[in-house]
Amino acid sequence: MIRIVLADDERMVRTALRVILDAEPDLEVAGEASTGAEAVSVVRELRPDVVLMDVRMPGVDGIRATERILASAAEPEPRIVVVTTFENDSYVYDALRAGAAGFLLKRAAAEDLVAAVRLVARSDSLLYPAALRGLAAEHARRRPAAAPPWVARLTEREAEVLRLMATGLTNAEIARRMGVGPATAKTHVAAVLAKTGTRDRTQAVIAAYESGFIAPAGHRG
Repeated sequence: MIRIVLADDERMVRTALRVILDAEPDLEVAGEASTGAEAVSVVRELRPDVVLMDVRMPGVDGIRATERILASAAEPEPRIVVVTTFENDSYVYDALRAGAAGFLLKRAAAEDLVAAVRLVARSDSLLYPAALRGLAAEHARRRPAAAPPWVARLTEREAEVLRLMATGLTNAEIARRMGVGPATAKTHVAAVLAKTGTRDRTQAVIAAYESGFIAPAGHRG
């Protein structure tokens, strides 16, 4: 059972999400919050698997709430998905940099919502990789003059894995593409996260764009 917390300042939105999610046999809405500050408290108490976080809320917004939840979360950390009206909203990118695992549009179809929750709970791929790459590329113009040290520390195999991660491939798909076993692919992914200093695939892909390792056009930087 995947346990979920809904954080949104609009009751009607929370109600609609609850109806959709609770209708699934493997999903359960464990709690709700109407503010970012309340979301932090509810998540600490209930320790859900997934949090659907409205990015724009009064007081403590979704970005700050995401930071606070992940800064004090016990293992395993909840997977936070930002729910937004506009995918190119700078708030969304800031929430992803703060640790959110992905984002979901409020106009998404019910089946897409359910699939997104299951995907982030599994933590084995990117949520909407094409949209994430576009968002990361758009905001990667502020890249540093010099590549960060982790770029030089990646082995050739790890560099290949990071590029494949950015396309949204799962561990099993990476293994098949590289001709290695699933356990080896998983080890490479873990090494990439450790060397980039990121908590998951989303943050690793953002780091790849911001460092210039992956150029906005999709070529190596």
